[in-house]
Amino acid sequence: MRWPRLGASRGPAEGNRIVRMARTVFCKKLQREAPGLDTPPWPGELGQRIYDNISVDAWKLWEERMKMILNEYRLMPWQKEAQELVSKHMEDFFFGEGAALPPGYVPPQGKQ
Repeated sequence: MRWPRLGASRGPAEGNRIVRMARTVFCKKLQREAPGLDTPPWPGELGQRIYDNISVDAWKLWEERMKMILNEYRLMPWQKEAQELVSKHMEDFFFGEGAALPPGYVPPQGKQ
């Protein structure tokens, strides 16, 4: 991102748009200051806790974990039961002692 010089006029592409700085949070998952999410990523109290305490980088880690959970448990994300299970894993991932993998999970083998 390029910052405009003080006193510089804005070009037609910039218009009168207000440029906001990214918000930062102390990420409870990564244990460091990092850019925060733009909006709560999940409904309810859990989504607000994540918004307040979790960074964009930690959320990206969660997205990968969530894909694995959805695939391993063969969940359909639009079903209420699946959303409840994902929510439980999400809370454990961000705020629990550690994130347990699904029973019987075997990590994919890397290309050799």
